[in-house]
Amino acid sequence: MEKIKFMFDDGEQSVEFFVLEETKINGVSYILVTDSEDEDGECMILKDTSAPEEKESVYQVVDDDVELGAVSKVFGELLEDIEIEM
Repeated sequence: MEKIKFMFDDGEQSVEFFVLEETKINGVSYILVTDSEDEDGECMILKDTSAPEEKESVYQVVDDDVELGAVSKVFGELLEDIEIEM
């Protein structure tokens, strides 16, 4: 499982997540991340909001209920052995 580090806007604080899966829907990249590699953990769906020409990705938590439901369904199909609760 890939581990990635996210930096906050202030550039001083960071948090690490494990990437469970990634997908692209209508040209937008999404990643499903968790805070724990070994046990049940909290999951979040993050959306890449950076411009295509940018070197680094900028992710935001998906909080729109319609978008979250649609993307959760896709991740649920990709990861049959993982249950995603909203």
